[in-house]
This record gives sequence, C-alpha cells and structure tokens, in this order.
Amino acid sequence: MEREEIIARVKKRARDNFKTGLNCAECVFEAVLTELFPELPPETMAMVTGFGGGCGLYGDTCGALLGAMAAVGLAYGRKGKPEGDLAQAKAELYGKPGLYRIFNRLPNELKKRYGSTMCRDLTKKWQKEWLCREHALQVRDIIGEMAELAAEMIVPKDVEGWGSQPLGENVEGIKE
Repeated sequence: MEREEIIARVKKRARDNFKTGLNCAECVFEAVLTELFPELPPETMAMVTGFGGGCGLYGDTCGALLGAMAAVGLAYGRKGKPEGDLAQAKAELYGKPGLYRIFNRLPNELKKRYGSTMCRDLTKKWQKEWLCREHALQVRDIIGEMAELAAEMIVPKDVEGWGSQPLGENVEGIKE
C-alpha cells in the first residue's frame, strides 16, 4: 500500500472514531495504533483516555494533540532508560537529530493551524453548547489533522529527517 493511502486511512479512521464515542485523544491514538502498530495490544489505548477534553475535561492541552504525541511516541519514543552517560542522554533529546525536534513539530503545527494548543481556546465558542454540531465538526477536523500529521511522521519512520528539523516555539527559547 502506498504511503498516501496509509495516511488517508489513518485520518479517516480517526475521524470515524469520533462518531463511536471515543474522545479526541482516543480517536487519534486508536487509528494510529490499529493501522500502523497492529502488533501492539489494543489495551495500549487505555493510557490516553484521560487526555480527552484537554486532560480529563480540564480544558488544557488539546486531547487530539496528546493522542498524536502518544502515537508518534510509539515510533520514536524511548523504549527504556538511555544508554551511556548523561551527556549522551541529553544529546538524544536535544541533538540534531534529536527526539525533541520530532515531538516539537506537533504542537507548533496545531498552533499554526488553529491559533492555540489549548482545548479551552479551541472550543471556547461552544462551551455553553458542548458537543453541538459545530463543536463536533471542529473537533473532528482537529482529530483528523492530528492523526494525519502523526501518520506522516511515522510512515516511514525517519529519525534523521524529522529529528533534524528546526525547533519551533519551545520553553528553552532555542532559536534556529
């Protein structure tokens, strides 16, 4: 199957998941898990349930973004404690290539497209009519876009390419 077909399947599955009652984080993660990591147990999805609604309906970081972060973590995340000394462990995160460069793309892309990474900001105009049609359509669009972006980053896995991207906005103020 071609890369574009795989990515389209992940996006469609994530969007369709929203109609089944899965929350935003679960929609994204389940689509990536099922389509790209079928060898992993479906119970793996349990770790993202609390991310929905911006972390347990708190309104903080977008659940679709967090689901995408967890999904990308399946491909690029550490599988155990770093080997080597502390300098090597830091280089694995901050280097070029570095893991933070991979994950940093997701929130920066969401903010570029929608102006925020915060659920309460993304859904503000519907807070009195939670899950009305317009709200559901917006959330479904964000779910689809985050699933698509995660799949683009995973298929094929490319640590060198994604890990060498310039950092976007970041807490350390690193400018590139």
